[in-house]
Amino acid sequence: MPSLDHGAERPPIVARYDVLVAGGGASGLVAAASAARAGARVAVVERAGCLGGTATASMVAQWLGFFNRDTRVVGGLPLELTERVCQAGGSEGFRRYTLGEALKNPLPLVNFPFNPEIVKIVADELLADAGVDVLLHTQVAEPVMEAGRVRGLVIQNVSGRSAVAAETLIDATGDAAVAHACGVACADPDFDRHGRQPCTLVFRLSNIDVRRFRAVPRDEKRALALEGVRRGDLPWESLSFCSTPGDTDAISLMSRIHGIDALDGTEASRAMAVGRQQIKRILPFLRANVPGFERAVLSGIAEQLGVRETRRIVGRYTLRAEDIRGRVRFDDSIALGAGPVDVHDEKGTGVSLWMPDGPFEIPLRTMLPTDVHGLVVTGRAISATREANGGARHMATAMALGEAAGVCAALVAKGRDLADIAADVRAALRSRGALVAAEDVARVAQPEPESIPAI
Repeated sequence: MPSLDHGAERPPIVARYDVLVAGGGASGLVAAASAARAGARVAVVERAGCLGGTATASMVAQWLGFFNRDTRVVGGLPLELTERVCQAGGSEGFRRYTLGEALKNPLPLVNFPFNPEIVKIVADELLADAGVDVLLHTQVAEPVMEAGRVRGLVIQNVSGRSAVAAETLIDATGDAAVAHACGVACADPDFDRHGRQPCTLVFRLSNIDVRRFRAVPRDEKRALALEGVRRGDLPWESLSFCSTPGDTDAISLMSRIHGIDALDGTEASRAMAVGRQQIKRILPFLRANVPGFERAVLSGIAEQLGVRETRRIVGRYTLRAEDIRGRVRFDDSIALGAGPVDVHDEKGTGVSLWMPDGPFEIPLRTMLPTDVHGLVVTGRAISATREANGGARHMATAMALGEAAGVCAALVAKGRDLADIAADVRAALRSRGALVAAEDVARVAQPEPESIPAI
């Protein structure tokens, strides 16, 4: 692992920052803007050609986790981002939606559906307005360490291999890639490398009568899904679609790819091919059997696999399902999770799906490694058990964690110690309209339930 002390052994340092963010997905995007607004000089490194991560490159065209039932539990920068997307014509706002409507246990909730192509543009603008430097099509090669502290990253792109120095680093890779390379303990809890939750390759269909499909009774949708599974045309019990503005496109999460270790390059590559073959079988089934899809045209397949589960760090606290069910309070809570708790069968065709009774608190300690300094981890790689991760990995929650990570990293870059930083992080977040603890929910204006239309 290169050190800043050995100039001959490392690539040249091309830039120095207060905060460096590895990964520009939902959490990293907001983390970068958050740190910049806190006064830090910030750069973000992203392997794809766009920001937004799962929402854009993986084409999962809805943000979940802003609402627990009818109660909004996320504010601040993430809420501002939804407003920007609406202003750009990328969404018609929050909607009532039935998650898994063809499943045995469907769940009504509130989502934020959008056109992922517009989100790409808005994400660019958010970071440009914040003054963040963005490096796309750039891989993180390895961390730069000095005396147990992260001091930057070695990166690689079309320009070659170089080093970027930083006072603080945020790991928003989703896979805890930087943390793992730094030697941070990571959990592989309760399952072996081929026992992770299945991956999904999302695809987009055009020329759809979405409203006609939505009007089909739920029991008929379930019968169609079960018949598709029986015939081998559908890989799981799903007729799951997000609608883009205009109700003529359907973005589908119907593929299901089992037995993949998404941390293995060969397997992740194979998963893309398997997903495309599943889509090849799904499309004719939809055209022949599902109302509203008779004239469906395949108009896009995500460039990046949708991954639910890889590494999670072992942090200073591990969030548990009992914390979510019991709505445990934490002195260092910096974000509220909404649910649902969503854990897909490792090998079968179903999913465990339940909504917590209310918002649950997520402590700052879940984002902090125990033995590496200068590093904050955000997104789905925070310290959590498998079931708790199923409730905390939704993108609105990841964005709320990202806003907290950005504030935290900016303060550390200015010389603050992580041991006594939680109160200041909470205060800064609240000043921005973020909701960091259970009592904050009552302090913000909540929408009237009837004001949120159904999809």
